[in-house]
Amino acid sequence: MLFPKTIVSLNLLCRTGHWVNLAKLPHHRQEHGTVAIDDKTIALIGGVFRLGDGDVQEGLLTTDVVEVYDIPSNTWKTKASTPYKVNHPNVATVNGKIYLLGGLVDAQDPPSPYPDWIPSGECHVYDPATDVWSPLEPMEKGTERGSAILGVHGDMIYVAGGMTFLIPDDQDSLTTVTAFNTTSGKWQKLTGIASNIPEGRQHGVGAVVGNTFYVVGGRYMKKQNVRGTVFMLDLNNQQAGWKTSQGKMPVPRGGLSGAVVGKKFYTFGGESNPNATDGIFKETEVFDMTAEKWSQKSPMTVPHHGSSAVAVGNKIYLPGGGFQEDGLPVLIGGKEHLLRTTDHFDAYVV
Repeated sequence: MLFPKTIVSLNLLCRTGHWVNLAKLPHHRQEHGTVAIDDKTIALIGGVFRLGDGDVQEGLLTTDVVEVYDIPSNTWKTKASTPYKVNHPNVATVNGKIYLLGGLVDAQDPPSPYPDWIPSGECHVYDPATDVWSPLEPMEKGTERGSAILGVHGDMIYVAGGMTFLIPDDQDSLTTVTAFNTTSGKWQKLTGIASNIPEGRQHGVGAVVGNTFYVVGGRYMKKQNVRGTVFMLDLNNQQAGWKTSQGKMPVPRGGLSGAVVGKKFYTFGGESNPNATDGIFKETEVFDMTAEKWSQKSPMTVPHHGSSAVAVGNKIYLPGGGFQEDGLPVLIGGKEHLLRTTDHFDAYVV
């Protein structure tokens, strides 16, 4: 299925340090995974759709719909659905294939319209050439989780932290670190002090740059417990364990999005901002991994949380998300809103 495109000025896409709007998502979606299949294609995996067509959103619906965005034509297509409906999926690409490693699933059947989610250990790999999902070895018992922080190093996918449940008033966060070997198809446990990050994290961001796995921001247990830490693990010297950078995020945030361009880690938005009526952070902050220092850039023109960023070239793409903190009553036009999932799609030009 092909969705209509929106014309984007090439001049805008080439000018640095600003935002450009792109073709809207086919569905309002948040809490999904975003990955780049190649330098022309981005895929959205899982997440939750907006429930209800009225002015006030009625809830959230966990989805299995996979949609891919073609960068040159600024258009969307639907691809083969994931084998199970999943939100907060742990996803990464290795050699052009998408790896779906667990995530959160509905605890009830029929599902609740509000968060009532538990972990799944199901794992699958998607081949874009055949449009087929194939099963993989599941996560080991006791390590099933969603909302983890991932990084790719060679044929290994490292999975740090995460959560095992999420309901409106409670959630947990884990310190567990495991790795999936995409060549052998086997899960591996890290040894010694490398097997746990210093404090539980979920709704954070991360990446491997060089030989170092970075875990940035996120939250600990409650969604209001946002963190500004940067944890680092030298993958070639794992016995040395995790280190915490002296460079702290100027504005600690959870539910943020992030991506790496060069030696810099760009972070965007987030939720549980006590100083905003909608609970959303608008900050764009950049961590220089060489100097281990942060800098602040122009804020987001359309602040949101619950998206998932991916960098392709010098552009960072942020599809979907939520326009307000989930569950926070916000009065708009005389109507109370508890959720505002969006189909907005923009990119930051580095």
